[in-house]
Amino acid sequence: MSFRLGWPRTLASQLTLIFLVSLVCAHGLSFSAQFYERYISARTAMLGNLENDVATSVAILDRLPANERASWLPRINRQNYRYLLDAGETGEPMNSNEVPIAAKSISEALGEQYALTFRDIPGVQKHFQAHLPLADGSPITIDVRPSMVPVAYWLPVVLVLQLALLLGCTWFAVRLAVRPLTRLARAVETLDPNAHPTPLDEQGPTEVAHAAAAFNEMQKRIAEYLKERMQILAAISHDLQTPITRMKLRAEFMDDSVDRDKLWSDLGEMEHLVREGVAYARSVHGATEANHRINLDAFLDSLVFDYQDMNKSVSLSGKSAVVLDTRPHALRRVLVNLVDNALKFAGSAQLEVGSTANGELSIKVLDNGPGIAEEELVQVMQPFYRVESSRNRGTGGTGLGLAIAQQLAVAIGGSLTLSNRPEGGLCAQIKINL
Repeated sequence: MSFRLGWPRTLASQLTLIFLVSLVCAHGLSFSAQFYERYISARTAMLGNLENDVATSVAILDRLPANERASWLPRINRQNYRYLLDAGETGEPMNSNEVPIAAKSISEALGEQYALTFRDIPGVQKHFQAHLPLADGSPITIDVRPSMVPVAYWLPVVLVLQLALLLGCTWFAVRLAVRPLTRLARAVETLDPNAHPTPLDEQGPTEVAHAAAAFNEMQKRIAEYLKERMQILAAISHDLQTPITRMKLRAEFMDDSVDRDKLWSDLGEMEHLVREGVAYARSVHGATEANHRINLDAFLDSLVFDYQDMNKSVSLSGKSAVVLDTRPHALRRVLVNLVDNALKFAGSAQLEVGSTANGELSIKVLDNGPGIAEEELVQVMQPFYRVESSRNRGTGGTGLGLAIAQQLAVAIGGSLTLSNRPEGGLCAQIKINL
């Protein structure tokens, strides 16, 4: 399994990465410059103290009697260097190209008055020694053990706290910047011009308020556009019923003939198509039915009994024990369209009530018919789309039944999905939030 680092895909992760990396780099540069300046200052002060201290200590030892020098060593020894009253270790001659800066400071402090020699002392901790004779010829060795510039114990803690502060500020800034986009994306996903539009909150920064106002205006225009088109469809469909009725009346006074029967059949198909058009227009833009609380089990039992009274093979399985607040006529029309569709293509239908993993109410209409090709499961929900391509109303229908069912399912706060059953047939599932 290979792991590849790539550019983040979400805007929040991209902004977080950019802000965090830039702030950490800027903080790192600032900290490095401050630490380097502190290091230079500390080194300069330490070397200055070294020069003064070494010059003073050697002068003291040079003026003390030989028998008193040992008692003074604890007073003049320091943490990083000490004085020895002997010739020290043999070591190796110091390389002139790699002279430590401390050796240069000692040389500047004592070089004009004493004959200095420097030797590197190998070992676990490499260090060097400066050898010089006092005025009476006694040898003195300055054993220097360089160490790193001390770092305050609280400095790493402060560094971690600063990085945590940077991370928190970055997260807050990214969240503040991305929240309006997330809210807008959620509003676009739930945009339903057929339902009552829910306007976005237009408060906040100028850009956010402008985007929310533009979205609200767009949502309003789309709803008005669809409403106008559906009103035109409903008006045309409604107005066509009058001339169709007149034509059917005139056909009744015609002599019996094959042409009369064909004309009567064509007028029946036109009348059915007009009624379906009116029903579809009402389902799209006209959700005027008031909500009522219904016992879902009793409601479904009544629907199934009506079909069984007409000797239709319709059955019901499962119980919900749910009192549903919905639009009963719209829900009944959805189920009737689905059951009629199952009876038409399979000869039988089975209603199955249950719940989904998300706690939604599930009503399935199952049949054992030929099903629908997978690539057509979405298209068949579109108006006037028919899987059966003939123009015969008895076989192909008008292509509006599933479209009406889908629109009404959305109008009652649910959704309609189609899928093919593994054992054969079609499953039309209605999901409703409780």
